[in-house]
Amino acid sequence: MHLLNFAHPLTARQLDQIAALVGSPPEQVREIKVQFDVEQPFIDQTVRLVDEIGISAQDWQTGGWLIILPSLNYIAALLLAELHGRTGHFPAIVRLKTAANTVITEYEVAEIINLETVRQSARSRRA
Repeated sequence: MHLLNFAHPLTARQLDQIAALVGSPPEQVREIKVQFDVEQPFIDQTVRLVDEIGISAQDWQTGGWLIILPSLNYIAALLLAELHGRTGHFPAIVRLKTAANTVITEYEVAEIINLETVRQSARSRRA
């Protein structure tokens, strides 16, 4: 499994939490800086962002991907659409939450959500 982090850098504790939930540590972790120009169209910036990661079409389609989404909802939605197009399915995502009882704000891993499983489940609820 490869972890693509489009959010804040991960701590060693968060990586340990991810490994515990998934069953093994990620083979590779890529920290990807997301900085969009809000005065320019987001679609082109999303395509460029994913292109610059440098993953081949074959690797997109054969690799196991775990994604930490950027916080801006528009970018997250476009990123999911772009990744679905490249991989042929929705990825699993990591949900972070604020850690309880900390003096300073810290985040911990809340859950891993397999979006493809969510999609398949939703298909059974179509009217």
